[in-house]
Amino acid sequence: MSKKQILLINDMAGYGKVATAAMLPILSYLGHPVYNLPTALVSNTLDYGKFNILETTDYIKGVFPVWKELGFRFDAIATGFIASERQARLVSAYCREQEGMGTIIFVDPIMGDEGKLYNGVTPATINSMREMIGVADLTFPNHTEACYLTDSPYHPEGVTANEARALLDGLREIGTKSVLITSIPVDGQPSVVGYNHVTGEYFALPYTEIPVHFPGTGDIFSAILIGHLLDGEELVPSTRKAMDGVYQLIDLNKDNEDKNRGIPLEKYLEIL
Repeated sequence: MSKKQILLINDMAGYGKVATAAMLPILSYLGHPVYNLPTALVSNTLDYGKFNILETTDYIKGVFPVWKELGFRFDAIATGFIASERQARLVSAYCREQEGMGTIIFVDPIMGDEGKLYNGVTPATINSMREMIGVADLTFPNHTEACYLTDSPYHPEGVTANEARALLDGLREIGTKSVLITSIPVDGQPSVVGYNHVTGEYFALPYTEIPVHFPGTGDIFSAILIGHLLDGEELVPSTRKAMDGVYQLIDLNKDNEDKNRGIPLEKYLEIL
């Protein structure tokens, strides 16, 4: 099977393995030709508490006409951090146009975790991400993001199986075809829950949590998941491989002194 060409529309951190800097080496290692369009240039991971961000919306606005004139096409597009509502309108319109020509659209609505929005993310971002999810073939928010997107209360102790299904259905109503919710406790068990529009099935995949925090693990999950899906694998086994890959990488790095810069992926790509 020929490998699929994928465009990453995400931010680029100068210091830290997150977003594009985390996804690009993984997808390249899995054999897919990777292209990128930065939504913002970020000095370092936000976990350090101090950072500088340069939004690239004007640059993006000039890129799409050039690509269209040159006839550039991608088999898949994966979007992550979106810097503004204006940027969301540009990117979602491009994705909708490309989807009409057969491109698969993956959306990671990066906004927050542990019940709160990330540093530098504003409430306006929620509307931007809803716009992105409206064009998605698959979206994969975490528990916090799913609650913000569906206007649902966030319960740190987790949800019941019925409440998890209601969150999935709320996201589907926004427009995505298939959906995953990551890092969500279901009946006390950390899980990834999902709905596969191809089979019409809901599913829940439990996992064991390692009590350390690294930025970029969501991006690692996304890259592994997308890499296997583009190789023609089904959603459930691809999700399980992404979960297992993240677990192994965290386990191998849990004693790292500076966790704020993320996981040094290049040392561990062979486990994927």
